[in-house]
Amino acid sequence: MPTGKILRNTRQRQIILEELKKLKSHPTADELHEIVKKRLPRISLGTIYRNLELLAANGVIQKLEQAGGRARFDGNAENHYHVRCLSCGRVEDIPIAPMKAVARAGKNIEGYKILGYRLEYFGFCPKCANSDRRV
Repeated sequence: MPTGKILRNTRQRQIILEELKKLKSHPTADELHEIVKKRLPRISLGTIYRNLELLAANGVIQKLEQAGGRARFDGNAENHYHVRCLSCGRVEDIPIAPMKAVARAGKNIEGYKILGYRLEYFGFCPKCANSDRRV
């Protein structure tokens, strides 16, 4: 859902984006804050949140939201699918090509202006599936 607003490329924003794109773990803002602090020790959590929200609103990254859970962020803005662990919240990419039939089906929903879609599988990651942490 890009807003069309042109973002100024600040040093902080660039570093946040660089660090997010290095990760495959789809971190929360708190997790990314700990990583970015290694390069920018004085950066605040509020700055991380503001920049992630701006980047997501402009379609540069994806914000993965779950009711009752903390948002996670994905440096890959291309359409792709995820799997989420119901116990620990871990999110990973699924290595399958986007399904064209699913994308086309959204165009035929009467009365709606479809902006996009997400497909997410959910279950238990290997670590949680073999422990007592399961829901």
